[in-house]
Amino acid sequence: MKPIQANIKHLRTLKKLSQERFADELNWSRSMVGSYEEGRSEPPIDRLIDLSNFFDIPIDILVKNDLRKAKNTSFIEVGNKRVLFPVTVNEDNEDLIEIIPAKASAGYLSGYDDPEYIEQLQKIKLPFLPTGTHRAFPIKGDSMLPVKDGAFIVAKFVDDIRDVKNGRTYIILTKDDGLVYKRIYIPEGDISNLLLSSDNKTYQPYLIPRENILEIWEFTCCINTQEYDEKELKLSSIMMLFQELKVELEAVKRM
Repeated sequence: MKPIQANIKHLRTLKKLSQERFADELNWSRSMVGSYEEGRSEPPIDRLIDLSNFFDIPIDILVKNDLRKAKNTSFIEVGNKRVLFPVTVNEDNEDLIEIIPAKASAGYLSGYDDPEYIEQLQKIKLPFLPTGTHRAFPIKGDSMLPVKDGAFIVAKFVDDIRDVKNGRTYIILTKDDGLVYKRIYIPEGDISNLLLSSDNKTYQPYLIPRENILEIWEFTCCINTQEYDEKELKLSSIMMLFQELKVELEAVKRM
């Protein structure tokens, strides 16, 4: 069975439409719908355009990918067009966590909405996570200390950028920079940009246009791949304490 056959029936079923009602919506005949779903014929380009417009899904995704492997909620808005957001489940229909390997993180920008790319990623299950779709992203550098270079941030997909919480940390996928892990601040009176800030203050914060953001994932937990030594753990704990209290070290010195 070709993907387009399965996809027409699958998407029609998700919308709870009979073949007859679906045909009416597209100004097709019922027999035409049946022929496409059963594989007796394939829709020409003008009918593929009809399907793309009706479901708000690009033609190449309709033709190339078996959408039965995706959940009903696994689509994201890009501009005014929805694109497939692949979600992997196991035999018990439980969400699995895809791991973005460090060596392949640069390719995530081109593969984040490609089911074939997501399918080949290694997967783990963490039963203690809250409900929602999670992925594990590799961390490079020291901009978000005490999170170490080589650690993985497990984060939950954020459906709507308006749900971003001021001052929380997120994995952000942008058109220009690819994947970054930063603390997000919402500039007062600015509805066009977000302020991305590093916890390591040697790195300067910067604004990014909301329209350049492709995905946002909210921090859930951190998986360290290196053991902390005793001195390092004490130092990072002190840094976190002062950050939580929003107390500047210079102010402490003047007391």
